[in-house]
Amino acid sequence: QVQLVESGGGLVQSGGSLRLSCAATGNIFNRFAICWYRQVPGKQREFVAVIGSDGDDYTDYADSVKGRFTISRDSAKTTVYLQMSSLKSEDTAVYYCNVLPPREDYWGQGTQVTVSS
Repeated sequence: QVQLVESGGGLVQSGGSLRLSCAATGNIFNRFAICWYRQVPGKQREFVAVIGSDGDDYTDYADSVKGRFTISRDSAKTTVYLQMSSLKSEDTAVYYCNVLPPREDYWGQGTQVTVSS
């Protein structure tokens, strides 16, 4: 059974940094690309970043985070990271990880990121 657990969120000042972690069970890294998504109350969940499955170094980012966020993977720890720098108030959201395309049964609780201006 696949489970994705997000962590690492918190309160940070504008311009600060955070690193989010997505721990996976179920050995999915060799089968799926992994994405970070985020959601603000009242808005649709949006794509943030993607990294390819094991052996595929492909990454891509939403325009709004390019140059500020970096997605990476530690396959030995079955964890995907999202390093976020130069954070802005508009980055405030609940951040989730999921496969690409996302599966409804893989959504976790997410981790809250709050950027104060």
